[in-house]
Amino acid sequence: MMRLFVSSAVVISITFAIVSSVTAEDLEFNRDIRPILSDKCFFCHGPDEEDRQADLRLDKSEAAHEYAIVPGKPEESELIARLLNPDPELRMPPADSEKHLSEEEIKLLTDWIKQGAKYEPFWAYVPPKPRESKTNEKASTPTLIDSFILEKLVAEGLQFSSPAEPVTLIRRLYFDLIGLPPSPEEVDAFVSDHSEKAYRDIIDKLLASDHFGERMAIYWLDLVRYADTVGYHGDQDHHISPYRDWVIEAFNDNMPFDQFTREQLAGDLLPDSTIDQKIATGYNRLLQTSHEGGVQPKEYLSIYAADRVRNLSSVWMGATVGCAQCHSHKYDPYTIQDFYSLAAFFADIDEDQHFYIGSNALPTRRPPELEVISQRGRERLVEIEHSLETIPMSQSKRRGVLEAEKKEIEESARLTMVTVAKEPREMRVLPRGNWLDDSGPIVEPAVPEFLGNLDHESRRANRLDLANWLTATEAGVGGLTARVQVNRYWYLLFGTGLSRSLDDFGGQGTPPSYPELLDELTLEFIESGWDVKHILKQILLSKAYRQSSIASAELLQKDPYNQLFARQGAYRLPAEVLRDNALMVSGLLNVKYGGESSHPYQPPGYYRHLNFPKREYEPDQDSQQYRRGVYVHWQRQFLHPMLKAFDAPSREECTAERPRSNTPLAALVLMNDPTFIEAARSFAARILEESNGTDQQRLESAFRRAVSRLPDEVESKVLLEVLAQNRKQFKEREESVAAFLDVGLNLETDQSEKQLDQQELAAWTTVTRVILNLNESITRN
Repeated sequence: MMRLFVSSAVVISITFAIVSSVTAEDLEFNRDIRPILSDKCFFCHGPDEEDRQADLRLDKSEAAHEYAIVPGKPEESELIARLLNPDPELRMPPADSEKHLSEEEIKLLTDWIKQGAKYEPFWAYVPPKPRESKTNEKASTPTLIDSFILEKLVAEGLQFSSPAEPVTLIRRLYFDLIGLPPSPEEVDAFVSDHSEKAYRDIIDKLLASDHFGERMAIYWLDLVRYADTVGYHGDQDHHISPYRDWVIEAFNDNMPFDQFTREQLAGDLLPDSTIDQKIATGYNRLLQTSHEGGVQPKEYLSIYAADRVRNLSSVWMGATVGCAQCHSHKYDPYTIQDFYSLAAFFADIDEDQHFYIGSNALPTRRPPELEVISQRGRERLVEIEHSLETIPMSQSKRRGVLEAEKKEIEESARLTMVTVAKEPREMRVLPRGNWLDDSGPIVEPAVPEFLGNLDHESRRANRLDLANWLTATEAGVGGLTARVQVNRYWYLLFGTGLSRSLDDFGGQGTPPSYPELLDELTLEFIESGWDVKHILKQILLSKAYRQSSIASAELLQKDPYNQLFARQGAYRLPAEVLRDNALMVSGLLNVKYGGESSHPYQPPGYYRHLNFPKREYEPDQDSQQYRRGVYVHWQRQFLHPMLKAFDAPSREECTAERPRSNTPLAALVLMNDPTFIEAARSFAARILEESNGTDQQRLESAFRRAVSRLPDEVESKVLLEVLAQNRKQFKEREESVAAFLDVGLNLETDQSEKQLDQQELAAWTTVTRVILNLNESITRN
């Protein structure tokens, strides 16, 4: 071992120079040192024993101190010597690794060794502990949330930003909680009374709205890779939309997150499993499947098993256990045995029927499937049956109405994939992930060894045991699960998490900027009974949430990624919300709750490369066209172009954070997608019908409806010029009016537009197109 570490007088002298230049500030291993070692060293000197070089581990203090680090003496530590060795053959990391430590990183390591080279348990796997506070207030109170943040801001020479203006704050609340804008009347009411009580009342109203579940479901469906199609090969439709509706209903009912977990992973294993619990197990069937003729079942069952482990670990544990499919994890203590032991939990899922029943149906068949009516539909049927029992036969008209409603609900039944347990198949460790290699040992269901074990009374552990372990705080990793979820709730309300790594709480992730605050909120989440609405409300009540998003030059320089939270976040709305906003402002939005997926307009021929079977996309020809984005048909291989342009994921894998791009394509979609053109036309008609005033008054009405404020002098001048120019052009080219306005459907509800002056409607449509394209119209804050 020692011969691999060759020191020299040159290296030692350089080391002393660095030691003398570092600051004396106490360093934290998890915050300052682990990220460097994980990124630059662990791939050769970490948990993966198969590829570990020189038998050296730098992720364990005992091994590191024995061979490479002398605590308190960086000048005698071979780690520093090798980092600074002038000989490229001996310098670490090796040149072919394409890894390089900066001078600042070497200084940090040197100073850390000088201070004793103290290791710490990895923060994510240490159970959360409350900080001893000087106050008697609970962790969730706004005062204490803010005190954590303010303490660090003061140390950095910063303060909270000024409070957001009432208009900004109410729009922020609406978009964050229901994904829709407030009406002008709701804005006016809050501006006139933005007291603490008024603010709390709005929060309570929005949390109680059906739209809350729709907004929260968008994020959860990203996590669990929900889609209406199978993904592989022909990417055929499959039956799963009732699961999406179950998720929405669960958020609206404020189902405790631990129960939410159990029902999805193991609803079929619960005693006296209900219809809704069976629907929830659709989670286990959301993965991509192949329906190509001639596929090898053994190969694809191994692919499905790996997919499930990747998703489970990402969604609930914020872990990249999928990296251990072929070898033990390079950066975290997950072994290849852990990977296949987790996969064994899902070995009882009846998943392979589709290999034997044909492949080219549309929608394809993926039994076991269950025909179900929605939860609200079933509740309404009970009410109807009760009414029919009490209404006299003589009241035929009233009975007829109820009978017709009953028939409509019954005909709304949909098929949905569910989980049915069967005799578990054998699960082996696959060396290098090779499904043809049966030489690996057989494994039973088990949790990662370093995280403990399950008490399953000498029987085979099952998915219910796994779900309970994920949310148990004493005999499981409930603290980790809660941390992961709370971090994501913070992200939904700020645009970035307390830890920026929403799906990787491992060595390659970013430690939280406020670890003690994250722990306090985690404990509050658990103690509240895993109450999602409760924890969201506590964050919403904080001063930090209510700040302005306008950042000073100093703040942008000191904290470009807003990890200190001395301001709020300003960012483009998610794709679905952006579309919902345009439809809502225009008056087109169909707010029907649940049901079949909708099919908005999309370019003809977009599906021309889809085969098995070939198909053409058929947009909805009724009000289904204007459903909320959460209900839009999700085609994995050919995601709707509007959603794709605004960074919605294909949902082939877990997505904890969508990218936020800024491309010309997005601008072109806003200007030319038929949905947005039709929305602009409907918006213009709404303004013309509702206001008989001057052009300026109509413009003000449009601005109030779209961005909740009045236009300024420059905006008014520019848009009135746009209006005048287009009035002139449409008057000169009357034949262009009909073509411009003839976009989208012509439903009976649109007939009032025909009564308007068509040239005037066309001219105002150009104005409303501009308004709907304003940065302010598509941006949260």
